Amino acid sequence: MPSRAFLTMTELATATPAASVNPPHTAELDIGGMTCASCAMRVEKALAKVPGVAGASVNLATETASVNLTDAATGPDALIAAVKKAGYEAALIAPPDAAPESADAPIGAASAHSAATAADRKRSETRRELAAVLVCALLTLPLIAPMIGEWFGVQAMLPPWPQFGLASIVQFVFGARFYRAAYRAVRAGAGNMDLLVALGTSAAYGISVYELASHPGDAMHLYFEASAVVITLVRFGKWLEARAKRQTTDAIRALQALRPERARIRVGASERDVPLAQVKVGAVVIVRPGERVPVDGSVLEGRTHIDESLITGESLPVARQTGDAVTAGSINGEGALAVTTTAIGAETTLARIIRLVESAQAEKAPIQRLVDRVSAIFVPAILAIAALTLIGWLIAGSGGETAILNAVAVLVIACPCALGLATPAAIMAGTGVAARHGVLIKDAEALETAHRVNVVAFDKTGTLTVGQPSVTAFEPVDGMNRDEALALAAAVQRHSDHPLARAVVKAHEAAVAASALVPAAAQDAAAAAQAPAASAARAVAGRGVEADVDGRTLALGSTRWLQELGIELAPQTRARARELESAGNTVSWLMRRDPQAPAALALIAFGDTVKPTARAVVERLARMGVKSVLVTGDNHGSAASVAKALGIDEFHAEVLPDDKARVIRDLKIRSAGIVAMAGDGINDAPALAAADIGIAMATGTDVAMQAAGITLMRGDPALVADAIDISRRTWRKIQQNLFWAFVYNLIGIPLAAFGLLNPMLAGAAMAFSSVSVVTNALLLRTWQARR
Repeated sequence: MPSRAFLTMTELATATPAASVNPPHTAELDIGGMTCASCAMRVEKALAKVPGVAGASVNLATETASVNLTDAATGPDALIAAVKKAGYEAALIAPPDAAPESADAPIGAASAHSAATAADRKRSETRRELAAVLVCALLTLPLIAPMIGEWFGVQAMLPPWPQFGLASIVQFVFGARFYRAAYRAVRAGAGNMDLLVALGTSAAYGISVYELASHPGDAMHLYFEASAVVITLVRFGKWLEARAKRQTTDAIRALQALRPERARIRVGASERDVPLAQVKVGAVVIVRPGERVPVDGSVLEGRTHIDESLITGESLPVARQTGDAVTAGSINGEGALAVTTTAIGAETTLARIIRLVESAQAEKAPIQRLVDRVSAIFVPAILAIAALTLIGWLIAGSGGETAILNAVAVLVIACPCALGLATPAAIMAGTGVAARHGVLIKDAEALETAHRVNVVAFDKTGTLTVGQPSVTAFEPVDGMNRDEALALAAAVQRHSDHPLARAVVKAHEAAVAASALVPAAAQDAAAAAQAPAASAARAVAGRGVEADVDGRTLALGSTRWLQELGIELAPQTRARARELESAGNTVSWLMRRDPQAPAALALIAFGDTVKPTARAVVERLARMGVKSVLVTGDNHGSAASVAKALGIDEFHAEVLPDDKARVIRDLKIRSAGIVAMAGDGINDAPALAAADIGIAMATGTDVAMQAAGITLMRGDPALVADAIDISRRTWRKIQQNLFWAFVYNLIGIPLAAFGLLNPMLAGAAMAFSSVSVVTNALLLRTWQARR
């Protein structure tokens, strides 16, 4: 991805999350009748000519068009009319969960087809196509069976007139679609695959009719089987292609299937089952065990485990209790929940994920633009080569039949379907498998850029570390029992909401849980872990908190407060405190506030815990040839400690948000490559925007996700390596597909031109090329994360 223009914090803070996914004036069209890359280009050009259209992008694999409108008054009728004038069918696709609009709305629901309706229509069309292929094959079989029988010495050739009858049905009934599409293409001043097939099969059929009419009573060699087989094979290939293309959209269909149609809401003391569209923000939704959560919300009552695997890629259920957020589409585990609705419909996380994946699959990768330019001149070039083949064989004296058949073979083998499908099929499969594993790729450009990443700059807090303080060291002073001291500290902090207080209480709860496993003989020692009651708890501004516990006044606070109270420390205790502080920890003290003899009871160090997978991802990136760099606003000691723990050689500490962008630009200059930035906070947004590719944690802020090209649906840094790996594999599939698409033509066209490939084999090769390209792309669906 080219380097983004630097965004100010104000611009980023005012960005709307939905803007990049669903621009305010964007129309999505379902396009019918496209057969190759040149068809897609012609639809794009037709849409671009409509007044009020800023640009259009057509995806051959999904058979959709995304139209950017500069004028909200531009209605769907004008867009559909332009597509139909170009020779294709079109229908408007309503956005997911779109609310009904008025009849005079520019992009109205009255004229819209939902994505589900379009998918059902395509499935129905695929079934009809299969039926047509089967009938076509039954009509063609009597024409080619005698030819196969001749290989075994069996002579059973049909008389000429029955051949004529069977071939005519195939040519003009089942081949009519090629004539209609070819006519529309010629009328629009362009060429496509249908034109090549129509010309090729018509030539083979025409020469057979000529021979039959010229020599009605003589033995002759007819080519009815060639035209019939080509039409049958092309239609069979298109059915296989459509069937395979549908599989590339499995990720979208799986996500859409997660949305329940109804919800159970609490109304007073009763519960009522209502359609999901009637649920309002603030409503209390009841989710029973085993049900899907219908809305985004916050747990009001209950405790359970939630399966979010299809949304975040997290394989294990996650615990949820009062106050925790839940996501629409996730599956409730063993406990009943009451959920306060915070988002519904198109504003839910699931709906935004669907829009993002759809947007990425509809986008064109930069390499696709080169393919489009090639496709624009491909059909005219093939027509010229076929004409030269015909003339060349006539000049060589081989006769009209041989010259026409070789020209027909050139027309048939040169179908550009594989060329048009090579890139979009791989992008659809790649973005689909990424979404299933919790990696959301904003667009095809981000996917293409990520495969070249050679440096990843990581933010520390919330990205490589948990982002919440925890007790990293608790050391009693002067021989006091550790469990007793920890219990006293928890008692003092029990009623505080400060993050450090919560860390102390959590450490104490962990000690209590551990004591439950102690043998009965040691229960006396474990009893000390139970926290006593505290009273008269009060905060002391800038210093800490104090409370009365068991008749003693205890305080927990900073080193400054300890010094103000005149408490002296042993040299080894002071040295230990300095050691912990130099490692980036915050040091506090549990103290006894006795006017006669104040004393320190315990040293408490707080730090941010490194995420369990952080070191593994740094090592994995190194094996992939990607350098990891730490960029953080924290102090030097904390940054150095984390960098050392993770094996990161280069780190930048005490970096302000604007300076993070400067560090990224310096890395781009020094590395002479592609630099990615992974972060989760508002302060990371400038760096995410300045990087070649931004990678944001969905556990962070919307602003960070806005500035990023890739969003990770859970706060696991291992997904950074997964995103790069998926991008590299997708890029390899694109290269493989383009290679084979070009090879088919580079080998097949000369063979056909020199008479070494008959029309039937050419038709089979052409059908196989498209199917093989899509099938190769579908292999991406087998990708698994390496851990």
